[in-house]
Amino acid sequence: MVEGRHSFVPDNIRQEMAGKYYAGCTSGILNSPDETSTPESDPYIEVKYNADTHVKAKQVNKIAFQARTGLREDQNAPIFFWPSRLDPMQKGCSLLSDILYNMVHKYWDQGLQVAIVANGSYQSIFRNIVAWHDFYDRVLVCDFDEGLSRLAFAASDFILMPSLFEPCGLPQMTCQYFGSLPVVHDTGGLHDTVERLDVANHTGNGFPFETYDTGGLAWAVDEAMRFWQLPPEVKEPEIARVMRESKQRFNHDVTAQEYIKIYENMLARPLVQR
Repeated sequence: MVEGRHSFVPDNIRQEMAGKYYAGCTSGILNSPDETSTPESDPYIEVKYNADTHVKAKQVNKIAFQARTGLREDQNAPIFFWPSRLDPMQKGCSLLSDILYNMVHKYWDQGLQVAIVANGSYQSIFRNIVAWHDFYDRVLVCDFDEGLSRLAFAASDFILMPSLFEPCGLPQMTCQYFGSLPVVHDTGGLHDTVERLDVANHTGNGFPFETYDTGGLAWAVDEAMRFWQLPPEVKEPEIARVMRESKQRFNHDVTAQEYIKIYENMLARPLVQR
């Protein structure tokens, strides 16, 4: 909003917010994921795991997910999971539909799969693409189901969030708990929570793209697949690092502390005795 990224925000409101922001009079607070939905404790996943045991456990969860949904059973297939409602105005559905055939075809030999577990008006378009190209064992399109969605986080390697705008978002944080890396449009809360993965420097946690078009999303998918094809001894420690760092960075304690800071700034005194 402050940077004028969204044309639907009137200029007078944007200018008012920008003035307050640059004067230090506004602050944004990230939501935090549901802490009951973790790979260590989630009741919906096949095998529980942590950063140290994620490799084999995610393979078991992947086979369970594929068996349940009719996708080709392959523990080594890269799965891209769409975790958000199919809202064509916000979520970037058309970007995925436009590249879906080429995405699957380009990485056919690698066994790439796409899992869309979501409701929304765009579902029929994805179903038509699957039917036309006979992608039934490569692309899943089904209604939202809480248990299946939780299992998908554990089974997938990447999630897709090519949103036009995203005030905060939660799946891009939740997925990191599960060792699934986010592919996102660099906007709003996605910008605040996803940094480009840099294997050489052991930093970052995902694959953001700046230009909101099909080329941008296709580029980010290619970046994700380049990472996926790295040797296990390079790739696996990076996923474990992201899992550990996400639990330290995205949690209710951190969010609560941000609220406390705001009230302390307004009151000019400590809110909580430490």
